[in-house]
Amino acid sequence: MTVLVADDHPVYLEGLVRAIKQQPALELVGTATGGREALNLVRELTPAVALLDHLMPDLTGLDVLRAVCRDELPTRVVLLSAATDGEIVFHAVRLGVAGYLTKDSTRAAICDALIAVARGDTVLAPEIQAGLAGAMRQREHDDRPALSPREHEILKLVAQGLSAPEIGNRLFLSPATIKTHQHNFYEKLGVSERAAAVAEAMRRGLLE
Repeated sequence: MTVLVADDHPVYLEGLVRAIKQQPALELVGTATGGREALNLVRELTPAVALLDHLMPDLTGLDVLRAVCRDELPTRVVLLSAATDGEIVFHAVRLGVAGYLTKDSTRAAICDALIAVARGDTVLAPEIQAGLAGAMRQREHDDRPALSPREHEILKLVAQGLSAPEIGNRLFLSPATIKTHQHNFYEKLGVSERAAAVAEAMRRGLLE
């Protein structure tokens, strides 16, 4: 699982590099100390995961995330930040972030998150989840899309963290059918992945 790391603090970057190199499941393919350099390396190397500091020179981690999603690059982005502000996390989730961790996270937790994200999961640090929920509650509950009863049922199970096969087993439907329903409510919500769908559905009052 190839990883690119970007952070403008040399000591912190060195610690991340050392931790990743000790993980047999991870292969470090590049490092950067600025956002623009990180984005160029993502385009050149297309790593499975890019671990990016939220605040960097030239471009922020959010700027890089936005460019990666806009250009439909295959790299999944994990942001590292000292900030736990719910609005920042909410914005990152809406943009399509695959992971959001705090800089207080242990090196082991960061490496575990990188492996999980490379496998397709979305990882949000426990410390930021309360702030994210608060930010979503503060937003207006209007502009609700018309989801079918089945779509709404599946959306609630997605919000509980169930995978497509697990939802299929519960509802006696094939994973392909579940994914079709997911695709339909992704389009209605204007998102492209699970975490963003849950965040947007909560913003619009579709989930408690």
